[in-house]
Amino acid sequence: MNARNILIVAHAQRADTVQAAARIAAVIHEQGAVPVFDSADLASLNGASPSFAGVKVLVDEVPVADIDVAIVLGGDGTILRAAELVRGGTAPILGINMGHVGFLAETERDDMDEAVHRVLSGDYTVEERLALSVKVRDRLGDVVYETWALNEASIEKAARERMIELVIEIDGRPLSSFGADGCVIATPTGSTAYNFSAGGPIVWPSVEAMTVVPLSAHALFARPLVVGPEQLVAVEITGDTGSNGVLWCDGRRMHLLPTGARVSLRRSEEPVRLARLHPAEFTDRLVRKFQLPVHGWRGPSGSMMTTAVAVIPPAPAHDEEDQTA
Repeated sequence: MNARNILIVAHAQRADTVQAAARIAAVIHEQGAVPVFDSADLASLNGASPSFAGVKVLVDEVPVADIDVAIVLGGDGTILRAAELVRGGTAPILGINMGHVGFLAETERDDMDEAVHRVLSGDYTVEERLALSVKVRDRLGDVVYETWALNEASIEKAARERMIELVIEIDGRPLSSFGADGCVIATPTGSTAYNFSAGGPIVWPSVEAMTVVPLSAHALFARPLVVGPEQLVAVEITGDTGSNGVLWCDGRRMHLLPTGARVSLRRSEEPVRLARLHPAEFTDRLVRKFQLPVHGWRGPSGSMMTTAVAVIPPAPAHDEEDQTA
């Protein structure tokens, strides 16, 4: 039986994260599994610590398809990077929050040892999250760029001093045109990120849908929309030749959009898989991460439920530069 390959993805700019990565790699190796790192991560980590012997390198030595599970040390930005690294494989991602918000993380740093033990024993479930398939076409209709997104795709103005002219289309039919700073198309996973900051609704992960949220639009009808997972959403760049834009996917992948470009978005056939250790309610996650006031809640009549969620202390604040969701 082949040893399990476990990818470790770490936000290497933090000393405590580097030490945690070294400790987890050692435990994985001691238990007969193979710790795997991305080459860029390994270079950064080796520069900060000498204790990364016996590991293998992703792609160069271990194909993405052979990764069993990915353990991520960092914030949501690091988890988004891990999703990028394992794209094309089937490995679920387990996030250990080393930062502040960490909406996608499954556990906090204090529970790191238990989390690693459960990963090694296979004691976790896998939750599939809807992702977006994104295509860009030029004026002639030719596909010039393809990518994907877990959180959101945003079409934004390229020049700060002027708006971008957009037309929103749903299932091949035009819906509305307006000048704006841009537009965000988000998944339920990304509904607590850019979508939320732009005034879009929070969507429970169990709801398969996409949100369409105009950014500072000059229009009477420019409210956030929620569309079904099988809808095809398209955004066209119109106006004069100066109405250029830029496409960002998860804040990580960028493509310039000249006037006449068309961005189409729909559900990707390949979801993103998250490893889960606890059957936690999304409501509790919202209360904890946003520190929402729930004082006075009594719960269902006769219920044994308590308001313990209201007094869960927030994670200690850290300057985590990659908190994007």
